[in-house]
Amino acid sequence: MKKASFVLVCAALLLVFGIGLGNAEEKATKEECTAKCKEAAALIKDIGLEAALAKIQDANGPFVWKDSYVFVIDFDGKVLAHPVTPNLVGKVMSGLKDVNGKMFVNEYIAVANTPGEGWVDYMWPKPNEKTPSPKTTYVCRVPGLPIMTLAGIYP
Repeated sequence: MKKASFVLVCAALLLVFGIGLGNAEEKATKEECTAKCKEAAALIKDIGLEAALAKIQDANGPFVWKDSYVFVIDFDGKVLAHPVTPNLVGKVMSGLKDVNGKMFVNEYIAVANTPGEGWVDYMWPKPNEKTPSPKTTYVCRVPGLPIMTLAGIYP
């Protein structure tokens, strides 16, 4: 009985934090990250920033899949949408360093400026872990705006 209760509590916690049980076992691919970021950038251009941010921010929406999600940052490093950690919205993350001293948010901004899209590698803890792991994040500039869409994986 205790084991079943523990499993139900764990399942509920996973769902509350936007990662379903089936999703946690499946790993997103680089191709999916690229496609989802480009889709989110197109949505911003098509329906406007505010409406698109609401859809991107939705933890149960189309921009949260498998073990990844799209988030949005402006060129000052301010988080505009983050469906998995909503308390980051409004925070300026430029200058944030990984365990090796790499200022990866500043690198996001540099990639978004020139060439406009690409990958940034750095060290960051996986969800619910404290030890940093290698992570790679795709950066996609929203054409004509000082905004980027991003999605990452732990290879």
